[in-house]
Amino acid sequence: MMQSMILYSVIVILTSISWLNDRKKTKKAIIKAKNMLIKLAPELLAILLFVGLSLAVLTPDVISSFIGEQSGLIGVVLASIVGSFAMLPSFVVFPLASTLVENGAGLVQVSALIATLVSVGFASLPMERRIFGKEFTYLRNLSAVVMAFVFAFVIWVVLPWL
Repeated sequence: MMQSMILYSVIVILTSISWLNDRKKTKKAIIKAKNMLIKLAPELLAILLFVGLSLAVLTPDVISSFIGEQSGLIGVVLASIVGSFAMLPSFVVFPLASTLVENGAGLVQVSALIATLVSVGFASLPMERRIFGKEFTYLRNLSAVVMAFVFAFVIWVVLPWL
């Protein structure tokens, strides 16, 4: 709560300074920001609704049984599959990961989920294939999946030492 108040205060101060320096540019920037927010609002609301409903249905016990620390390699694979097919904006991934860990998910499993969410795009495969070509698209996605598993493995090995 305190962080939010500090950030909002900084925003107000910087916007005021900008307004005093050049009202025209500041007004233009505020209008652009408002339009971006309006465009993003439906996606943000859908994501918040999805996460809220998921957490209402999936209790911490259910989450930890699927992708908890004790789920091991199966949990990593399951998290990677979900991450590969889900389409979430990057700015939502990290708060979602924090919520999952707070509700019983394992760090290794969540790291695999994060890595695949931000790097693998099976849902956008047709569009990517059309733009970049078949070979590049499949190699990129395959290497992203492999790197997600490498990333999870490194965390699995390093985490006990921390």
